[in-house]
Amino acid sequence: MAVKIRLQRHGKKNFAFFHIVVADTRAPRDGRYIEQIGSYNPNTNPATIVLDFDKALNWVKVGAELTLVTRRILSYEGVLLRKHLDGGVAKGALTQEQADAKFAAWKTAQEAKINAKKDGLVKAADAKAKAAAEAEAAAVVAEGEAEEAAEEAVAAEVAENAAE
Repeated sequence: MAVKIRLQRHGKKNFAFFHIVVADTRAPRDGRYIEQIGSYNPNTNPATIVLDFDKALNWVKVGAELTLVTRRILSYEGVLLRKHLDGGVAKGALTQEQADAKFAAWKTAQEAKINAKKDGLVKAADAKAKAAAEAEAAAVVAEGEAEEAAEEAVAAEVAENAAE
């Protein structure tokens, strides 16, 4: 039986989220599956990924086929790197301590990159809100000046009519 790790679609139209499942290749996309190993929500920025790392690693090690999107997700989470490092340990190219150190360094760098993106999004939102507030304040000032000009014009017209 050929096994695939793939996405199972859920959610509303134009607002989908996905379960990451291990399923027989002959099963329909949203049909029967062997095991659910996580979820993926692309509607958030950055996308939310919840993954049972150990289950995913075990399925990849026993030869489960990956779809393109699940390959990217598992790579992003470090499952494929861990499999690669474990293969190096099995062949004797690395010790387990070296593999763990490499994985920990990669994981730290990955978390720093994600946090930098989140911080950038927060700063961009703050800048956008500040610009909107400044634009609104400028509009209020312009509206006030327009009202003053209208009042001056009315006062000038009243004075002109009084002079006649």
